[in-house]
Amino acid sequence: MADPSTYRPKPGEIPVDPGVYRFRDKDGRVIYVGKAKSLRSRLSSYFQDLAALHPRTRTMVLTGASVEWTVVRNEVEALQLEYSWIKEFDPRFNVKYRDDKSYPYLAVTMGEEFPRAQVMRGRKRKGTRYFGPYAHAWAIRETLDQLLRVFPVRTCSNGVFKRAEQVGRPCLLGYIDKCSAPCVGRVTPQEHREIAEDFCDFMAGSTAKFVKRLERQMRAASADLDFETAARRRDDLQALDKALERSAVVLGDATDADVFGVSSDELEAAVQVFHVRGGRVRGQRGWVAETQSEGDVGQPEVIEHLLQQVYGGESPEGVPREVLVPVLPPDSESVAAWLGTLRGARVDLRVPQRGDKRTLMATVERNAQQALARHKVARAGDLTARSQALEELQQALDLDQAPLRIECFDVSHVQGTNVVASMVVFEDGLPRKGEYRRFIVQGEVQADGSVRRDDTAAMAEVLGRRFRRYLDDRDQAGDVEGVGAEGDDDVTRSGPIDETTGRPRRFAYPPQLVVVDGGRPQVQAARRVLDSVGIDDVAVVGLAKRLEEVWLPDDEFPVLLPRTSEGLYLLQRVRDEAHRFAITFHRQRRSSAMTRSALDGIPGLGEARQAALLKHFGSVKKLRAASVEDITQVRGVGPTLAASIHAALHDGDAESTPAVNLTTGEIVD
Repeated sequence: MADPSTYRPKPGEIPVDPGVYRFRDKDGRVIYVGKAKSLRSRLSSYFQDLAALHPRTRTMVLTGASVEWTVVRNEVEALQLEYSWIKEFDPRFNVKYRDDKSYPYLAVTMGEEFPRAQVMRGRKRKGTRYFGPYAHAWAIRETLDQLLRVFPVRTCSNGVFKRAEQVGRPCLLGYIDKCSAPCVGRVTPQEHREIAEDFCDFMAGSTAKFVKRLERQMRAASADLDFETAARRRDDLQALDKALERSAVVLGDATDADVFGVSSDELEAAVQVFHVRGGRVRGQRGWVAETQSEGDVGQPEVIEHLLQQVYGGESPEGVPREVLVPVLPPDSESVAAWLGTLRGARVDLRVPQRGDKRTLMATVERNAQQALARHKVARAGDLTARSQALEELQQALDLDQAPLRIECFDVSHVQGTNVVASMVVFEDGLPRKGEYRRFIVQGEVQADGSVRRDDTAAMAEVLGRRFRRYLDDRDQAGDVEGVGAEGDDDVTRSGPIDETTGRPRRFAYPPQLVVVDGGRPQVQAARRVLDSVGIDDVAVVGLAKRLEEVWLPDDEFPVLLPRTSEGLYLLQRVRDEAHRFAITFHRQRRSSAMTRSALDGIPGLGEARQAALLKHFGSVKKLRAASVEDITQVRGVGPTLAASIHAALHDGDAESTPAVNLTTGEIVD
């Protein structure tokens, strides 16, 4: 823990202008990003008497090692810059919103020649219209099944569509009139696009015109005594009514609004939002936020950060005309102005006081309360177990602090071939898969020219590469010039930055604990590597599989944790995850090596020429025995390429590589 007085800036150095500030720790990692109308008054509040600070704020200030700031022109620019940096650096002490599920959307791929309606999750794609989110995928499919009677838009995959084009026969949906069958030319591309646009208009809330159109068609058919058509239109109307029943009318004035509700306690907050379009609830989303942020975080701060996340990224719903919240954020005018810039028109950000909108807000808040209660029940045991596991490891291994970041390394190979290694990362007892790493072990060259690739040498090589990279990144972790809002060249970004991508160097953060898969030899080898590169503040342990004993580098006997220990369970999870990650990579490498031919990788030699060579000579063995002149006899192979093939096949490394007949897939040599 650092003393805040060691990095406290002088009050006269801090400007009174609006801006964004960043706290970072001793390793250069950004741990908190905030904004302020006046940087001087806000930053000064962090360096008062520690006893007067909130516990979370006190922990953040003690963890930090420096503070920096960037001046902007107004509060709206500060809000935009704060969001972009929170998204880029993922600071530990900022509010983190975790979506309580992966919500499905009803998507219509309007960017394709023949638009397709489907259930879609994950990242939003350009040229696709989204409706939702829905609580369950089956709700989308039932709604879509009802609407296909009226809007027979394509729903099949590209493979099914192409097969139908080739055979000239539509799929089942085309035969039962739930698809207009553009694959076989029943409708033109323009007619099918009009059907898709009508479908999107209906889903967007323009329902009345389609209901009235079907009613007119039904009456006209009945007047013409065409009762079969009238019956079909009647059934179509019933299908629309059933689809409309799934989204209840909550606001009679066809309002477009997002309604937010929050339920929170001292540690966490549950947030729910209802997307209301055309007076109907078109979707619902929920998050759980760990409010481990600055000061006494209340609902105003939670609402501000929530609006940044929901609308700052790619929101399929867009920004509506109204955003209804339980309390206004601290600087509501700036937030409303920022939302207006995203929408391109004025956005009304307010708290509903009475009427239908206040009633709907109460409903959303009840949903948030129930979501928080469910989350507490599901997470209580997990949170307790993770905290207990870290405390047990700190005590059993005699560490200065709980190992909040654990890295585990494992080596995988088959009799010394295709040697690979893995590094997995656990933070606060949970895996950080975005920071996993895979290594191809090169091996240690001996004096006699042989290459040593045993487990101990491989572990030493991997650890050396990882921590030498850490030292390099740490030495280069100074400020890097960047470009701020509106081309401001005076902006600097804190933390270790990759100059190529502009992203933080995730490899630059050291762990508190390194776990290796193995016993005392592996642990001692790991300790020697860390000592050789000058790393003395990272603990190293090994977890042996036989009795699940924990080995320390300087102890003659292992540490035996109880079988029911949460600390042992956490080490086992870390070790098993490293083993899974390593063996998966090894299998990929081994599969690639088994199907690789000695002819692969020769410049100018593609699949067709490889097949011609194998057909002419019969095997790689006979091809290797041929001269350059013999090789030129093959059609399409000139003297230069023949010389390259001859040289490659007589390279010492090529002789151990099996060849594969590209026509049959059989190993021919």
